[in-house]
Amino acid sequence: MQGCWAPVASPTLPRLVRAAAARWAGASAIEDGAKALSFADLAEAGLQAARALLACGVKRGDRAAIWAPNLAEWIVAAIGIHSAGAVLVPLNTRFKGAEAAYVLRRSGARILFTVAEFLGTRYVDLLTGHDLPQLERIVTLRGEAAGATSWTELLSLAGGVSRADALVRADDVSPDDLSDLLFTSGTSGKPKGVMTTHAQNLRTFVSWSEIVGLREGDRYLVVNPFFHSFGYKAGWMSALLRGATVLPHAVFDAGGVLKRIANERVSFLPGPPTLYQSLLVHPDRKKYDLSSLRLAATGAAVIPVDLVRSMREELGFGTVVTAYGLTETCGVVTMCRPEDDLETIATTSGRAIPGVEVRCVDPAGKELPRGEAGEVVVRGYNVMKGYFDDDEETSKAIDAEGWLHTGDVGVMDARGNLRITDRIKDMFIVGGFNCYPAEIEGLMYGLSGVAQVAVVGIPDERLGEVGAAFVVPTPGAQLAPDAVIAWCRENMANYKVPRRVEIVDALPTNASGKIMKFRLREEAMDVQSTSS
Repeated sequence: MQGCWAPVASPTLPRLVRAAAARWAGASAIEDGAKALSFADLAEAGLQAARALLACGVKRGDRAAIWAPNLAEWIVAAIGIHSAGAVLVPLNTRFKGAEAAYVLRRSGARILFTVAEFLGTRYVDLLTGHDLPQLERIVTLRGEAAGATSWTELLSLAGGVSRADALVRADDVSPDDLSDLLFTSGTSGKPKGVMTTHAQNLRTFVSWSEIVGLREGDRYLVVNPFFHSFGYKAGWMSALLRGATVLPHAVFDAGGVLKRIANERVSFLPGPPTLYQSLLVHPDRKKYDLSSLRLAATGAAVIPVDLVRSMREELGFGTVVTAYGLTETCGVVTMCRPEDDLETIATTSGRAIPGVEVRCVDPAGKELPRGEAGEVVVRGYNVMKGYFDDDEETSKAIDAEGWLHTGDVGVMDARGNLRITDRIKDMFIVGGFNCYPAEIEGLMYGLSGVAQVAVVGIPDERLGEVGAAFVVPTPGAQLAPDAVIAWCRENMANYKVPRRVEIVDALPTNASGKIMKFRLREEAMDVQSTSS
C-alpha cells in the first residue's frame, strides 16, 4: 500500500472506512441530493448496516447482492456487507429478471438489496417466478415493494447486535478474504463470477488513485455505474482512499451532467470516451461554468487525439489519463501518466502499474518483439483468484505460470506503453487479411465530421467477411455513406475499407458507456438479409 495513508498491516475495506473516518471525520464523503454523509457518518451508517446483517444471520463468506443505480444507500449497503465479512455481488441495472436470477443463483446470494423502481422497472417484480432457493431476503434501498423489507425496516434490526460485536466481525475480515464477485460474460456467453480480495483491490486502487492524481477535497461525480469496477473501485472506493467527496449520478445525460459540474463544482469526472464526446457536442455546453474540472480518466481501444485535446482546451481538464483493465484484474492493468505527451495519452493505454507484468504473446504464448501485435497477457497481484465455482474456465483463463490471457490484441512500444488494437473475437478476416475494427475506427476518425464510429464484421459470399461501419456525425455535419466509403478507399488499404456505412444518430451503449457491437452486428445482419 505504498504511497497511501491507509492501514498497511491489514488492508481491508472495513478498516479503510474507519481510517477514513478518523482522518477526515467531518469532511463530506457523499452528497446525493438531500442525503449528505460525512466520513464519520458513513462509517457509522456502514456499521449499522453490518449490525442489521448480522441480526439476519449473515456469516463470513456469505454472498449479498446489490441491484440498484448509483445511490448513497448503495455505498452504505456495500460497506455493511464488507463489514459483516460477506462478499459483495453487484448486479447490472439493465439486467432482466432471468439474467439477475442467474447471477443470484450462481453466486448463492442470501440477501438482495435493490430499489422499488428505477426508470420504470420494478426490480422485485422481475424476479417473480424465478427459482431462487438460497435468496432469503430482498431489501429495497428506496421505495417499497411487496414481499420486500424496506431499508428502514432492515436497519431497525441493528438494535439486536451490539456495536462491539459488529466491530469484532469487521476486524475478523482478512486481507485475503474475498471482497466481491463481479460477474462478467465470457466466450461461452454465460456470466462468470470474478473472485478478488480486499488486499488485491486496495493495492490496485492505491496505485490507480495515486497515478491519476485523485486527492483530498476533490469532488468526484461518479457517472460510471457502481455495479462496474469503474464506478465501484475506481469510484467510491478510491474516494475513500483519498478523502474525496462522492457525488453519485444515477442516469447519464449530457445536460444533467453539465448542470451538476457547474452547480456542485465537480473536479473529477472519469468515464468512457462517449461521455466526453457527448459533453463537447451539447448545444448548451458554453452556458455552464466548467472551470472546476481538473481530472479526467478514460479508456478505450480508440480515443482520437483531437478528443483529448478538446477535453483539455474546451472542457478545461488539466489532466487527462487513459488506462486499460479488466474485471479479472480488479479493473486496472496499465495507465498513462499525467506527464505523458498528448499522442501517448490518446493512442496508448500507458504502462503497467507497479507490481504488474504485461506482455504481448503469440498463439503459443511466446512473447513477441515490441511493435508486433499479439494477445495481451497479465501477471501480478491484481489477477483474480479465479472464477467462482468454475475451475475449468479458470484454467482456460490463467495458465500454469500465472499469466491471465485477456483475449485482447495489443501492441507494446519500446517504452512499454500498451496500445489495445482489438478483441480477438472482434477481429474479422477479409479475403485472408486480418482486420481489427479498432484500427479501422482510428483511421476513420481522421474524416472531418465523424463524432463516433464503430466497425463490425459481417459475412460476405466472395470475401468471407467484410466491414460494416456505423457513423455518428458531429452536429451540423453532412455525411453520406458513399462519400465516407470513398474517403476510406483513399486513406486505408482496400481490405480494411468498410463495404457498408450506416449514418446513425447514436451508437448503442451499455450502462458502462461501452458500445454494444453485438447489437450493431445484429442490425447489420438484419439489413443484409432484408436487402438480399
